[in-house]
Amino acid sequence: MYADYLTSAKVMKKLMIKNENQIKWLCFIMNDYLNVRKAQKEDISRISEIYIFNNRQVYYPIFKNDMFSFKQLQVFSYALKFNEETLDNVYVYDDGIIKGFVIIEGKEICKLHVESFFSNNGVGGTLLEYAVLIKGASYLWTLEKNNNAIAFYKKHGFIITGEKKKIYGVNNNYEYCIKLKKV
Repeated sequence: MYADYLTSAKVMKKLMIKNENQIKWLCFIMNDYLNVRKAQKEDISRISEIYIFNNRQVYYPIFKNDMFSFKQLQVFSYALKFNEETLDNVYVYDDGIIKGFVIIEGKEICKLHVESFFSNNGVGGTLLEYAVLIKGASYLWTLEKNNNAIAFYKKHGFIITGEKKKIYGVNNNYEYCIKLKKV
């Protein structure tokens, strides 16, 4: 679809494209970005479902808080937090099925979650790059103990800044979030 457009000499020069492999790569990226769109009201339950189950999978082993993870953290109550204004910052990866979402506020990536069944398939990377390249996001915070997330962000060109903030844990214990920024 894009290849004919991209092979024109004018476009190739402007985008500094030198060969056919770069055109194929750019087409792949552009096609992936077509799967990212602004969230709509109809997406709220799916976004909530992805968030709740990801939250339990990732954070329960760290916080070990049964009451929060399995009683307070519910799909329905999380879904009620969304309205037209809060959806304004939410983008979903939708290729016929919503597989993940990202929430961006200004330059901060506030949340990025992918349905676990679709992990390691490029969904998270696409959402992250969309947030950075298209929406201008440049930093995020993640739990210091969330090694998988830290490795993922580093793989996508983020570095740890050295900034930390304390967040409430369980039984008056604290955990730390660390800041990562795109370089």
